[in-house]
Amino acid sequence: MKIGIAADHGGWQLKSELAGMLRLAGHEIVDFGAGTLDSADDYPIFVIPMARAVVEGSVERGIALCGSGVGASIAANKVAGIRAALVNDPFSARQGVEDDDMNVICFGGKVIGIALATELVNIFLAARFSGIARHSRRIAEVSALETPSGHQMRVSEPVAG
Repeated sequence: MKIGIAADHGGWQLKSELAGMLRLAGHEIVDFGAGTLDSADDYPIFVIPMARAVVEGSVERGIALCGSGVGASIAANKVAGIRAALVNDPFSARQGVEDDDMNVICFGGKVIGIALATELVNIFLAARFSGIARHSRRIAEVSALETPSGHQMRVSEPVAG
């Protein structure tokens, strides 16, 4: 599989380790940086190009890292067509793809180690979207928010309480 990977200084070490592991497993890795450890770099300059590559199809899936994983997730989700999530457990790594068609997984380089990250990436890459009607409908509802008329989607009223 062709996989994009991107990290700032906070995720740089974990990115390097994951990229090596994925290459050994036979995957093609496109490294969007950072190429060197620089404590002054910013995750959006690496994560946004990687996310765009996922949407354009030049990579099949993406991995985004920063110190906590939160910023990388927020940045990736600003790109229309990206469904990124910060994942720290096996269930979410699988379910995020099967139910929500997640195409970018995010990690915090200061939060999890290589053993757990490797397990989660392997689950993420092996999972496939189920295509079940209710899951497809939900993705379409969320994707509609990325269009100019997206604010017109049906929504529920707040529950009184």
